[in-house]
Amino acid sequence: MMPPLVSVLMTAYNREKYIAEAIESVLASTFQDYELIVVDDCSSDKSYEIALTYAKKDLHIRVYRNERNLGDYPNRNRAASYAAGKYLKYIDADDYVYPHGLSVIVGMVERFPEAALGFASLEQDVKRPFPFQLSPREAYLRHYFEQPLFHKAPLSAIIRTEAFQVVGGFTGKRYVGDFELWHILAGRYPVVLMPQGVVWYREHSEQEMQQNRTSVLIPFEYLNIAVEQLGHPQCPLLPNERACAISGLKLAQARTIFRTLASGDCRCAREMLRRSGLSVGEALLAAFRKAPKP
Repeated sequence: MMPPLVSVLMTAYNREKYIAEAIESVLASTFQDYELIVVDDCSSDKSYEIALTYAKKDLHIRVYRNERNLGDYPNRNRAASYAAGKYLKYIDADDYVYPHGLSVIVGMVERFPEAALGFASLEQDVKRPFPFQLSPREAYLRHYFEQPLFHKAPLSAIIRTEAFQVVGGFTGKRYVGDFELWHILAGRYPVVLMPQGVVWYREHSEQEMQQNRTSVLIPFEYLNIAVEQLGHPQCPLLPNERACAISGLKLAQARTIFRTLASGDCRCAREMLRRSGLSVGEALLAAFRKAPKP
């Protein structure tokens, strides 16, 4: 039996309100060369049982339950370990893919055999129609100086399985794991850009990512990860481009620290300073520097 072209990965933790709709959206796909792997992370509700009822009725679906709770990104790695497809497509248990979504995403990324990562849900490019491929350097330049790419959620990404395995998957960093992995993959392989209208991202109060809206430390961690990745030997930017991007990030770090301090949250400001690796003097210098240009 031939392996499927795409492994749709659905990680679940206490998503009984949404998981049936998420599964049904995959089953309604016009694209049929897929497997749907559901991995329940020790839910205390009926998420696992609901997924099992669908698996009994459709051979596309395999359902697993972890022996212990792994957390978001380790569970994404666990789901990928069961995959047989050429591509990995995460669709979370509270999200939704339109009937044509898989067909569009897979059809577009298949045009670029060297690519390891594709991003959908992007606004129209004024210079050329989607899809198109960016080299690692082009992807980094676009993200840091034109249009954010690496903030895309796993729902809007498709990953070549072989490349995912080569880089070791998600490192496990909470909240920022996808942002980090997109840097790692885009630093080694070409990236394909694709249009909007293929998936739907649900927002609700039970999402872990809601912490981004209530904690100043989590958005700050994205800046730290970006500085770390730009300093990595694998970074594809030229030295002057890299220095310019890092300078802009240091400016953003410094200004965030001082805004937090001005708000009266001295504890968070001190923690930001510690995580950034900046001295007080460096933070002051960075805060009053003009935004750099490549």
